[in-house]
Amino acid sequence: MAFALSKMQVTSSAFENFQAMPGRHAADGDDLSPPLAWENPPEGTKGYAVICHDPDAPLVQHGQQGFVHWLLYNLPGSVTSLDEATAVGTRGHNDFQRNGYGGPMPPEGHGTHLYYFWVLALDKPTALPEGLSMPELLKQLEPHLLGMNRLIGTYQRG
Repeated sequence: MAFALSKMQVTSSAFENFQAMPGRHAADGDDLSPPLAWENPPEGTKGYAVICHDPDAPLVQHGQQGFVHWLLYNLPGSVTSLDEATAVGTRGHNDFQRNGYGGPMPPEGHGTHLYYFWVLALDKPTALPEGLSMPELLKQLEPHLLGMNRLIGTYQRG
């Protein structure tokens, strides 16, 4: 998959890029998905997907390193923001073994982890089933990817 960054900008009212995420968005807090917003999508964008991934997690599975915290897809092109604990979109299967958002929860004493909130801009709306894994989702989205960008939050326990 061509993971080329686009000029799209992703922000959150809850934290700045490369800054600490509030505990309310962590698994050991309220475990609420953070609010996100994006602007300047690639021309021709008709849908979106969101992925939250922690590449610092000491886990290798399905040929990938890290931990998937959130897969959200089937977002129409008219959506350019998500409220905290959003009910918009279709939830994929995260590495907590459930559908939906699962906040940061790095191992105690493992240091600060980075949480990449990727927004993928697509050339068509999608109608994918609930519960897709990240490899399944990326296989479906790759042919339709126009561009992407991310917001990176940090979190540390203990």
